[in-house]
Amino acid sequence: MTEKPILSIVIPTLNAADTLPSCLAALRPAERTGLTHEIIIVDGGSGDATAALARQAGARQVDAERGRGTQLRAGGQAANGDWLLFLHADTILAGDWPGAFARLAAEPANRYRAAYCRLGFDDDRPAHRLIAAAANLRSRLFGLPYGDQALLIHRDYYRTIGEYPALPLMEDVALVRRIGRRNLQQLPDVTALTSAERYRYNGTMRRVVRNWICLGAYFLGVSPERIARFYR
Repeated sequence: MTEKPILSIVIPTLNAADTLPSCLAALRPAERTGLTHEIIIVDGGSGDATAALARQAGARQVDAERGRGTQLRAGGQAANGDWLLFLHADTILAGDWPGAFARLAAEPANRYRAAYCRLGFDDDRPAHRLIAAAANLRSRLFGLPYGDQALLIHRDYYRTIGEYPALPLMEDVALVRRIGRRNLQQLPDVTALTSAERYRYNGTMRRVVRNWICLGAYFLGVSPERIARFYR
C-alpha cells in the first residue's frame, strides 16, 4: 500500500519542457529528507516533451482545460496530501525548503494560514533585483504575493476558503485576497527563483507597467476575461 503523502506539489504546465527539468530537480531534496510527497503535473495540452519529463520524474499527470486558474484548481482537487504546494513550472525553490516546510507544518496554528516564498529571478541584473524587491515589499505590506512566489497551504483551509478560481488571469490575487494579509506569511530562508525570460522578451519596464495596469483594473472591478485579453 502506498504511503499517504504529507505534501502534494501541484505544477500547472503548458509547453514547459524548457523550464520543468530545473523546477523538478529542485524538488529532489524532499526525497533525501524523507518527506513523503507527490508531484502532480496539471497539463493544459502541451505539444512538447512536458509529459515525458513528468513521467521520468515519477510525477502524476492530470489533464485539464488550458488556463492557469483552471489547472491549479484541478490539481488541488486531485491532490492527496495534507498540505498543498502550488508551484509554477518556471520556478526553482532555492534553500532548505523541506526543512522550512517541516517547521511550518509542525505549528498547529499554521493549518489556518498560508505561506509564500521570497521572490528572486534567475537573472541578476539590477532591474530584475529591483522588481523582486518591490514584489517582496508588496507581499509584506499588502498581502499580495503572486503565483510565481509559490503558495503553501493546508488542504482543509484551502478548501474552506474556496480553492483557486477557474479564472484566465488573476487567480492568484483572488485566492490570497480571500486568505487575507493577516493569514499570510513568508516561508523563511526559501527563495522562489523565477525565470526572467518574460521580462527580457517583452521589455522590463513594459512588463512591469502592464502588470500594474492589470492589477489596478482587477481592483477596479474589470473582469479577468477582459484583463487577460489586454495582458496577452
